[in-house]
Amino acid sequence: MKEKILITSALPYANGPLHFGHIAGAYLPADCYARFQRLLRNDVLYICGSDEYGVAITMSAELAGRSPKEHVDLFHAVNRDLFQRLNLSMDHYSRTTWPGHQALVQQFFTDLLANGYIEERITEQLYSEGDQKFLADRYVVGTCPRCGYEQARGDECPSCGASYETTDLKNPRSKITNSSLTLKATKHWFLLLDQFKERLEIWLEGKNWKNNVVNFIKGYIQDLHARSITRDSTWGIPIPLPGTESKVLYVWFDAPIGYLSATREWAEQQGDPELWKSYWCDPHTKLVQFVGKDNIPFHAAIFPAMVMGQNQPYKLVDELPANEFYKLEGRQFSKSEGWYIDLEDFFKKYTTDQIRYTIASNAPETSDSEFTWKDFQTRCNSELVGKYGNLVNRVMVFAKNQCQAKIPPKHQLEPVDLEFLAQIRALAEQAQASFQSFKVRRASQLVMELAQLGNGYFDHKHPWTDAKKPELREAMGTTIACCFECIKVLALISFPIIPEAASRIWKMIGQENFLEDASWLDVVASELPVNQQLGEPQILFQKIEDEQIEGEIQKLKQMSSASKTIPQTESKPQFSPLKAQIEIQDVQKLDLRVAEILHAELLPKSKKLLLLKINLGFEQRTIVSGISQFYKPQELIGKKVVIVANLKPATLMGVQSEGMVLAGSLDASLELVSVQNLPAGSTVS
Repeated sequence: MKEKILITSALPYANGPLHFGHIAGAYLPADCYARFQRLLRNDVLYICGSDEYGVAITMSAELAGRSPKEHVDLFHAVNRDLFQRLNLSMDHYSRTTWPGHQALVQQFFTDLLANGYIEERITEQLYSEGDQKFLADRYVVGTCPRCGYEQARGDECPSCGASYETTDLKNPRSKITNSSLTLKATKHWFLLLDQFKERLEIWLEGKNWKNNVVNFIKGYIQDLHARSITRDSTWGIPIPLPGTESKVLYVWFDAPIGYLSATREWAEQQGDPELWKSYWCDPHTKLVQFVGKDNIPFHAAIFPAMVMGQNQPYKLVDELPANEFYKLEGRQFSKSEGWYIDLEDFFKKYTTDQIRYTIASNAPETSDSEFTWKDFQTRCNSELVGKYGNLVNRVMVFAKNQCQAKIPPKHQLEPVDLEFLAQIRALAEQAQASFQSFKVRRASQLVMELAQLGNGYFDHKHPWTDAKKPELREAMGTTIACCFECIKVLALISFPIIPEAASRIWKMIGQENFLEDASWLDVVASELPVNQQLGEPQILFQKIEDEQIEGEIQKLKQMSSASKTIPQTESKPQFSPLKAQIEIQDVQKLDLRVAEILHAELLPKSKKLLLLKINLGFEQRTIVSGISQFYKPQELIGKKVVIVANLKPATLMGVQSEGMVLAGSLDASLELVSVQNLPAGSTVS
């Protein structure tokens, strides 16, 4: 019986171009899964679209001299085109600015309000007389309430790492006009998420999700609290209440509803406006949502709570295969830091299948992984060329020369042949299980295991020797027929990952239908017709030379260096002004010491704070530091840093912090002040 499967990928924010890190997290895994399920002949609908509202977009648009709509139009097209270039098989790519989205979002709000899950509150927010509007934290700078840094951002300090409410800033001012800000009362609406704790806990029981998802979300649910769902702005979905003309619904509230509205738009384009309900309102539908780990809270707690609180029988997510981060040469992708890959240049030199396979074979499924140019070269040369392409080419050329370019018949099957065919079927079954359980990395390995199996069999049977002896030509034909069974299955199991190459193989072996229309089970169970005419042999992949890769590495380093020395057009370094002069006695009050970090972990219930256990040589201490956006806990173990050892202890998120780690910062970057050769406890002066 066909299964109905609704697949979504996290809606990309239309505020800039995507990179391979995004693709590895939520898009390529979803596409591989969708292609695989279609091969199983299931009813698959793969939906995505651009997330286009929010303060970040209005701010970027202002800096770029564009209206918000012009801004999202630009990046909606850029990211949609990238998805097409990457051969992602989305059934529909929508956007949250399409008219049908608004009504659905407002219906959610109306239902939640009527059901008692939304509460109106008066709060004090920062208001700019110069801008004549309330400013969100992204628009605000000021003096850090903890360390006194005068260029602190609206929600955190890049100097000391402190997190705080925007209203806690001292001397707050507009980031755009530099005008001073004042506190002013404003009305907002809050979603009472804490009322969904028990229902969410019951719903999560029995979910066989990844440990990283389950462990995180169980702790997250315990800290659920009322959360504002409105903003003072004009760029967003209007609140469906009178007297709220200058307010909109917060982007995190409207964005996940985009999955439903995108499916609705798809249905309208199919000529059946009610068709979307057959997926979202059918309890038998399997809803699979692919996201990066930073989106786990919204998809495993907040959006499910929103669905529970409204009145329609919409599906709750069944599978949430969230992936970890995918880096570039050990660092986060960052265009502002010159640490990225120019995709337009990339696709002039390399193929879509090459990058799809490279990402899939090292997918960040259970831990962070990375793209490196050397690994890319190895994957392309040793695996795609040396194993996959080599098997197809050598068998195709041999069949053209020795078998009249036709599939030869199998004659007497020897034990080695029977074992080979059994191994082919076993690897196909393993690949099926891997795709079914979202293990695309393992599926990639199985593709190469099958290719290597075929190469080993071809070498062992040495058909070129049999071809020279008339009495062994039937045995030669049997070998080649078995090789084509291997190649047929190789095309099948590699199709979800490298569809272009797999489809070319499918045509080369004489199949008249399209591989995407084939049935996985039928392909594995059936045999290729004897005497089926083969196509012309084709080279599937080209080797990448060392000089080319060295050039890519040097280009990356040069872009990174240039970003540090050349001011960026839209992001010039903002140096904080010098503070008032002090006496030497003021400096001497500070007790700066070298400390070695013994242990580091994320502080529960906080996205920005790390809990550090440090060794001062003569004692150990605990320090809470807001550096989780810049350092992973495991990167800090053994690192020697400089701390303020005589800072009065402070309690942060329920933990007493006994000191402050020193760091240097400029704009959005931060680096710990560290030493190499001094022992822990040494004085810094």
